Amino acid sequence: MTNQTLTQIGVRQWTLDPSHSEVGFSVRHMMISTVRGNFQNFSGTAEFDPESIGTGSIQVEIDVSSIDTRDENRDGHLKSADFFDVESYPTITFRSTSVEARGNGAYNVHGELTIKGESRPVTLDASFTEVVPDPFGGTRIGVSASTQIDRKEFGLEWNQALETGGVLVGENVGITIDAQLVVSE
Repeated sequence: MTNQTLTQIGVRQWTLDPSHSEVGFSVRHMMISTVRGNFQNFSGTAEFDPESIGTGSIQVEIDVSSIDTRDENRDGHLKSADFFDVESYPTITFRSTSVEARGNGAYNVHGELTIKGESRPVTLDASFTEVVPDPFGGTRIGVSASTQIDRKEFGLEWNQALETGGVLVGENVGITIDAQLVVSE
């Protein structure tokens, strides 16, 4: 199957391949450095035609208890009621409401992000790769997306003032998604 034939597959259901994908975030710490982390467990589905991605839809669900910042104590604090409160709010969800083509493979994916029971509109800056066959008989496409949110808008308000001025944890959080989607048969 050639790439030309692959792109003519029409509207299909796609499933996020978690072993070849990553959902990450970054936030300023003590106003001097950036701490990065990711979520180990997540799932997602999409429906679109690779020739007309702008008419598609995307849904992602993240298991908040799978947060990993490479520091067990920090991860425990992030899971607590001070931040994500995973006992009460075990998932983060994103559901697209529209996909706007910007040209040259770039898209604005508009949708609703829900964290800790708070839903807010967000726009992901996204790009898609060409559709390719995989060595196992499947069909894949790659997507990279990013956005920035104000964590306080989602009820993530805990912070600590620093003696030198400023705060321990920044309010703006960068979110990145690098994913492979495979056609669901």
